[in-house]
Amino acid sequence: METPERGEVWIADLGWAAKTRPVLVLNVPFSNTDYALFATIPHTTSPRGSKFEAAIPIRGLKDGAFNVQGLLAVPSAKFFRKITSLTPEQLQDIEAGVIKWLGIGA
Repeated sequence: METPERGEVWIADLGWAAKTRPVLVLNVPFSNTDYALFATIPHTTSPRGSKFEAAIPIRGLKDGAFNVQGLLAVPSAKFFRKITSLTPEQLQDIEAGVIKWLGIGA
């Protein structure tokens, strides 16, 4: 199976409460001595207009937004299929939201 990479959007099983949904992979590659977890941002089709959402139109996804506050670690076995990859500019929008939400550099 293909391994998710930074900037890719995949369908992943986030469990009973969060459902199976598109997620953006944010982490850098890891080695065999690291935990096999992927840092992800879930995509929602019910955005609230929060300053911690990034509404990025992506071909193949319904209208919605990436919920930066939903940042979570997902094991590799929970990924089903790759949908697309974000452009560097789109990825920067998500990164800016993460930095704002976590107060990095504030």
